[in-house]
Amino acid sequence: MVRDARARRGAAQLRAPRPGRGGAARTRRDAVRERRQGGARPGARRTPVIASVEGIVGSIGLESLVVEVGGLGYRIFAAPTVIVGTRAGTRLKLHTYHLVREDLQALYGFATPEELGFFTLLLTVTGVGPKVALAIVGSRPVPDLQLAILQQDQAVLTGIPGIGKKLAERVIFELKEKVAAAGTAALASGGEPVGGETEVIAALQALGYSAVEARSASRAALADPTIGGTLEDRVKAALRTLLRD
Repeated sequence: MVRDARARRGAAQLRAPRPGRGGAARTRRDAVRERRQGGARPGARRTPVIASVEGIVGSIGLESLVVEVGGLGYRIFAAPTVIVGTRAGTRLKLHTYHLVREDLQALYGFATPEELGFFTLLLTVTGVGPKVALAIVGSRPVPDLQLAILQQDQAVLTGIPGIGKKLAERVIFELKEKVAAAGTAALASGGEPVGGETEVIAALQALGYSAVEARSASRAALADPTIGGTLEDRVKAALRTLLRD
């Protein structure tokens, strides 16, 4: 009986998995399978790192151009306004959005930080990818687009190739409050407001205008008794003043 009990224990030990080696093997197999299926390894993150590119323009295409920097050529997608106004062999600096995905990396370049910021904001809209966002940014000056969103002017957006009525409605719906409240975010990091004029100035500066431009437009808007009392109303009026100038 003792011999039979020992035999049964030995057989059970042979059948049981070895916790160290077997577990590690399964872990390695699972990790390999996850990577083949497109999963990321633990702790592995791809962070965009290219904020701007400055160098000599090597070649120019219909939708992109190549900027040569230190022996490397960076292909950058840009709006037609940038491409048309650029010549090969000239020096160029572009503020860039570095798109990083599992199967794709791409650079999108802009002449000003304001264009880059608005492009990034457009990417937060449901259904708007880099190609559509680039088309919107390249269609008009950023202040015109911001004013169209604040005034809910769909015609400005639907006039852009590839932008239908539903997408225009979605862009306005999802960005109206963000554009109107841009100055509020600036105030949160820059100090307390001292009056209505300060709020409007901060909002305009957050939209890319200089302090002098913002102050002048703000005073004109606040001097108009027909303008509403909300920050959104005052910013709209100030933007109209800037566009007229």
